[in-house]
Amino acid sequence: MGQLELKSGAYTATLVPATLTADRTFTFSDASVTVETVASVFTSSGTWTRPSDITKVLMFVTGGGGGGGRTTSSSNWPGDGGAGGTGIKFLDVSGIASSTITIGAGGAGHGSTGVGTAGGDSSWADGTNTITGSGGAGGASHVTGGAGGGASGGDVNTTGGSGALDSTTNSYRTNGSASFWGGGNAYNSSNGAIGCGGFGGVSMTAHAGKDGIVYVLEYK
Repeated sequence: MGQLELKSGAYTATLVPATLTADRTFTFSDASVTVETVASVFTSSGTWTRPSDITKVLMFVTGGGGGGGRTTSSSNWPGDGGAGGTGIKFLDVSGIASSTITIGAGGAGHGSTGVGTAGGDSSWADGTNTITGSGGAGGASHVTGGAGGGASGGDVNTTGGSGALDSTTNSYRTNGSASFWGGGNAYNSSNGAIGCGGFGGVSMTAHAGKDGIVYVLEYK
């Protein structure tokens, strides 16, 4: 049976294949262990308040993706926005009452000719621990894709994907940059994973990056 072992200091949690119920409760079980955890999902800024029976959390903090660059010149190759970075942290919260959650918005694609807007930073801040997923940079109107955002404060800090270059022919068009959660939006599409970078455009709409997220698994 495949297992993922998550450690923080002296504490160890072992996750085994899980069942997800409609109320976002996961039950992990095998012959030797049963662990329940509830997912708190923040797609807008707010406050996480610790339930009385929760002692540890595993969080994923992802910044917003950068917007795509745009040009009206067929000789220029605009860049896609960079994806937001993701900080992953396993934390003992038995002494923490609440945490301020900030969600970074995806950056807007440029409307005429220029650089897309950078994505905003997402964070968990409880007064002792701050975990941040930084937003991706906006794509330029020519030659340069936006850099992926970094992360800090996590046990694992991942950098979002950098934006690729668009071209003047469809055969060279790429998807926007990928975040921890998946790939970016495709050519002339607003679809894409959480925190991904926006697609750059030549004489067409440059897409916005996707908003970030703070995803908190709460362990009893």
